[in-house]
Parts: sequence; structure tokens; C-alpha cells
Amino acid sequence: MTTSRRSLLAAGATGTVALTAGCLDFVLGNSPLEFTADRVAPIDTALAETGYEKDDVDERSVEETVDIGVDREVRASLWVSVYAKELRDQSHDASVFASISAPAMEIGSRTINPLTDLSSRELLAEFLDEIEFDSGIEDLEYEDSTELEILDEKRDVETFAGTTEYDGLEVDIEVVLTSFGHDDDLLVLLGSYPDFDDDPGVMTDEDENVERLLQSVEHPV
Repeated sequence: MTTSRRSLLAAGATGTVALTAGCLDFVLGNSPLEFTADRVAPIDTALAETGYEKDDVDERSVEETVDIGVDREVRASLWVSVYAKELRDQSHDASVFASISAPAMEIGSRTINPLTDLSSRELLAEFLDEIEFDSGIEDLEYEDSTELEILDEKRDVETFAGTTEYDGLEVDIEVVLTSFGHDDDLLVLLGSYPDFDDDPGVMTDEDENVERLLQSVEHPV
């Protein structure tokens, strides 16, 4: 499928492209230059331990025109894998975890994937709908940052606090996000879960479950 998401390929590609064999047809305008990503996802054991189930796994494609002195076509695929966990005794999802991989997309020495340069807030704006509840998430504010070992390296994981709505009631919610390059792909991992500190016994360890998922991811799957 072709995603309608804001362009992942736009802007910043003006310049000289090395005429390698793989780029020659692209530079001449005979065919688009294609990039593919490898999927990233939590391991099955971590999903079972934390109670998350697969909601959707989707390979998406985008096509874009980039400027290398003349307009040329680029085609790229990215993976979005979403997992969800229901609130106890409820029919709707309470916690969601998404793992996204997009190709680095290098032409010569130039990287043309603008996701690489986005801030955490901009990445949230790009991908928040992957983990939103039916009522959406509002008033997100940065809370703190920590380090977790993910794919054999320490990664900065940021936490944002906001609100959502359950059965007509406003509920505090936390969203965690990390992004980094790995094996020629850009990975974006994020999760959201309600903060029920006022109600002991209701998903009070969900932050630990999301950390478990973060630390378990494999790439490529």
C-alpha cells in the first residue's frame, strides 16, 4: 500500500550524486531508486511475558521526487509493527507498542531520509497515530529521559506525559520514544500506557513491561 503520511523523502537532496552502477539509471531518469527496510519487532517471549498481542504488521511504500539538480523519483518501503494490550475487564486497548523501521536512504554520501534529522517531538507528530487510543492523546509534555540497552547499545529513551479518555473520564498517560540508526535503517520505537498511580493493582507495572519490549527488539526480524 502507499502511505498518505507526510513525505518521508522530501527536501535536502540537491547536490551531486556519485554515478555508481546502482544509481546510473536513477540519475538518467530511466527508473526510480529503490530502498527497503528490514522489520524491527519485539521477540515473541517478551510479548507473551508482558501480555501484548499483535495488532497490525504492515509494510508501507512511499514514492517521492527528489532534486539532484534535476527531479528524479525515489521509492522506499518501511515497516510498522503494532502490538496492543487490553485494559483489564475492558474491550479497548490500554497500552500500545509500535516498532517502525525506515531505510537510511543514502545517495552517494548524502542521506535523504528527513526522519534522521527530526527531534523527538517531531517524530511523535509523525508517528503518534500508531499508538493513539480512540479518543487520542492530548497535552503531551516532556517528562524525563533514561538509558536502556537496546540492540547491544545504550539508547536514550524519552518519556512524555499527557492525557486521554476512558469511558468519559480523563486519564493520565505516558508515552515513551527512542530512535536510532541500526544496520542501514532508522528505527523508531514507541509505546503508550495509562498511568494509574491512583489505583493500585491496575497495570501499575506497565512502564516495566514497555521497557521489556524495548530491550527485546530484534532487527532484522
